[in-house]
Amino acid sequence: MKKFLLIGLLTCLLAGLSTGLALAQDPQPGLPSDDQVNAIAKQLYCPVCENIPLDVCGTQACAQWRELIREKLSQGWSEAQIKQYFVDQYGDRVLATPPARGLNWLVYVVPPLAILLGAFMLYRAFRAWKQPALPLAESNSSLQSPADEYVRRLEEELRNR
Repeated sequence: MKKFLLIGLLTCLLAGLSTGLALAQDPQPGLPSDDQVNAIAKQLYCPVCENIPLDVCGTQACAQWRELIREKLSQGWSEAQIKQYFVDQYGDRVLATPPARGLNWLVYVVPPLAILLGAFMLYRAFRAWKQPALPLAESNSSLQSPADEYVRRLEEELRNR
């Protein structure tokens, strides 16, 4: 009987410990997870540190902004609303992907156009290199200089005398 009581007590103790471990993994059911916060934070750049995404920036300000994202998510804000909040506060420079308006649309248009223009220029150059050169006899007759004409006339007059 003591043996069954001891086994039952150990089973309850282990069950209680495993439940405690499972509850420790989910800190609070109402708060968003770090993955949810980082999914938004990686789309934003730190307004203080240039060109560092908010999710990897180690400054105190960035930690506060990540907590602000967590707070906004727990209040029910959407990803677009949070991003717009940061744009309203700090400008478009906080966005990882610039909006396609104003001069920013050039970022999306110029690189493909440059690639197409370069491909067209290579195509034209390869076609020009592939065409055969003019025969040597045709090139000599078309490229006579005035001095050559003078020599020809002089030789002709010497023959006539």
